[in-house]
Amino acid sequence: MRLNEVSFSDAVPVDGYGPGFFRVGGEVQDGHLLTGSHSTSVWGGYDDTAPLLALAGEIDVLFIGTGAEVAHVPPALRQQLEAAGIGVESMNSPAACRTYNVLLSEGRRIALAALSI
Repeated sequence: MRLNEVSFSDAVPVDGYGPGFFRVGGEVQDGHLLTGSHSTSVWGGYDDTAPLLALAGEIDVLFIGTGAEVAHVPPALRQQLEAAGIGVESMNSPAACRTYNVLLSEGRRIALAALSI
């Protein structure tokens, strides 16, 4: 088996997650998460649209982790993000973290907003 080292350039991957927390680049972040090449911070959830809309022009796709279960992103939030030119992909938070890490290693212009599980 051949193993390749993964490089993440400017952004740091999600190292882990659990009930009420995420670990990004070795640092524990309690609560909901917003991360990407821009920074890592607490996210206020679906009603906290300002930091998501501020990513317009910097990212192509925003992965939204919906918590432990797959759920629909509120239509108004999806419409605001898409109107700003940000693609939206929603999935449960563990899957969103894994997908984010894979595409981050490929150098894609992405961010992750995830509700804690």
